[in-house]
Amino acid sequence: MENPTIAAIATPGGRGGIGIIKISGSNALSIASAIFSPPKSPSSTDLRRPGSANTLDFKSHQLYYGHIIDPGSQQVLDEVLLSVMKAPRSYTREDIVEVNTHGGQIAVNAILELVLRQGARLAEPGEFTKRAFLNGRIDLTQAEAVIDVINARTDKSLQAAAAQVKGTLSRPVVQIRERLIALLTLTEAGIDFPDDVAEIVEPEAVSAEIAVDVIKPLQRLIQQHVDGNALRDGLKVAIVGRPNVGKSSLLNRLVQKERAIVTAVPGTTRDLIEETININGLPIVLADTAGLHETGDSIETIGIKKTIDGAAAADLILFMVEANRALTAEDHKIFEQFRSKPLIIVINKIDLKHSGNAVEIAVNWTSNKCLEISALYDLGIEALKQQIVTTAFGENPIDIETGIIPNLRQKLLLEDGLKAAQAIRHELQNGTPMELVAIQLQDAIDALGQIIGTTVKVDVLDQIFSRFCIGK
Repeated sequence: MENPTIAAIATPGGRGGIGIIKISGSNALSIASAIFSPPKSPSSTDLRRPGSANTLDFKSHQLYYGHIIDPGSQQVLDEVLLSVMKAPRSYTREDIVEVNTHGGQIAVNAILELVLRQGARLAEPGEFTKRAFLNGRIDLTQAEAVIDVINARTDKSLQAAAAQVKGTLSRPVVQIRERLIALLTLTEAGIDFPDDVAEIVEPEAVSAEIAVDVIKPLQRLIQQHVDGNALRDGLKVAIVGRPNVGKSSLLNRLVQKERAIVTAVPGTTRDLIEETININGLPIVLADTAGLHETGDSIETIGIKKTIDGAAAADLILFMVEANRALTAEDHKIFEQFRSKPLIIVINKIDLKHSGNAVEIAVNWTSNKCLEISALYDLGIEALKQQIVTTAFGENPIDIETGIIPNLRQKLLLEDGLKAAQAIRHELQNGTPMELVAIQLQDAIDALGQIIGTTVKVDVLDQIFSRFCIGK
C-alpha cells in the first residue's frame, strides 16, 4: 500500500527571510503542478499555468522560480522558489518538493493549507525522517542522531551528532551482530548434526571469540554512553548552599546575564532556575536553587523541596559557603546531604575576607576540591569553569573523534546484548546444550537489531519519532 503524500512547514514559526513548506510522497509533483505557475518566458514554454490537466515537466534537483496560485480562485499567494528532488535521490527516498516562500506565518500557512486541499496530509512529528528510515536510506541510529543534531547545544555536541548521522554507531553494532549471526549459524549446524557438534563448534575457541569480538566492544560502547552522554543532554550542575551565600550571583556571572534576581534579602530565590552554558564545547546545565535552611514559610518550603529534588538529580554539586563567615550547622547539614555526589566546594565573597573573619573548611571536607571566588567581582570564575569540567570528566575530557555516543535506549539494548553474550560464554564453558546457547545468541542478535532498527517494534518507532518536530 502506497504511503499518503505528507506536507509540513519545515522552518520555525514567526517572521523570517524565508519559510519552507516540504511535501513528500508520490503525489508531491502533481500537487506542485496544481499550484505553481512559472513565469511566461521562452525557457518555460513547456510549463503550464495551474488548472491544466498536465503535470509540469520538473527536472530533479533543480530550482524553479514562479508564483503559488490558488487554482480555484486564481489568487496569487506569493512569489516563490520551488526545489524538486525526485525519488530515490531525496531525504525520504520519495518525490520531494520544497516551496521556498517569504517568511511570515500568514503566507506560509496559506500555502500549506493550499497544499493540504490538493490532497496531501499534514505530517506527523518526525514523519519525514521516519520515512527515510522505513525506506532504507538511513538506519535507526542515524535517524535518532538527526534529533541530536537539532538539539545540539554546543559545537562538540553537534560534531558528535553529525558523526552518528554518518553511521559511526551503526557500523560497530552491525559488525558485532554479524559475528553473532555467524556463530548462531555454526551453533544451529551443531544442533542439526549432533554427532559432529564437537568438530563444528569448539566451545573454548567460540568462548574466546565472544570475549574479544562481542563482549569487549559492547563494554566499550556502553562506557562511551557513560562518558559522553553529557554532550547530548548537558551536564547537570546544581548550585546549593544556605540563603544569601551568592548562588544567584554565581549563576548570573556564569551565564553572563541577570537571569536570577539578586537581593540582600535571604530567601529571594524560591524556585529552581536553569540555564545552559558552554564550557570548552561541553553543554553545562546550571541550576540556581533556593537556600537550604529551616523555615516555616510554606512557599520557601516548596522551593527547598524542589532544590533537594533537583540537586539529587544533578551530575555535579557546587556547594557554596561564604569566605567571610564561619561554617554553620546548616553548612555541615547541607554537606552531609550531598557528599555522596561529585562535589566542588565554592568559597564565595573572598572580597570580604579578612584575616580575622576567614572561613575554615572542615577537615572531612578537604577530599573535595575547594575554590575561592567572588561572584560579584568576577574573581576565580574561569578557574571554577575549568574545575567543573575536570571534576565531571577527568583530566582528559570526552574524546568525540570517534563520534560514538549511544543514547539511553541504545545503551540499555547494548547492556541486553552484553548480558546475553556473557551468558553464552558461561554456557559454553559449562557444556550447556547447544539449543540453550542458540537462544542466548538469538537474544543478543535481537537486542542489537533493535538498535539499528532491523527488529524494532512499531510502538518503539512511534515513541522515537514523536520526539521530533513536525517538518523533520
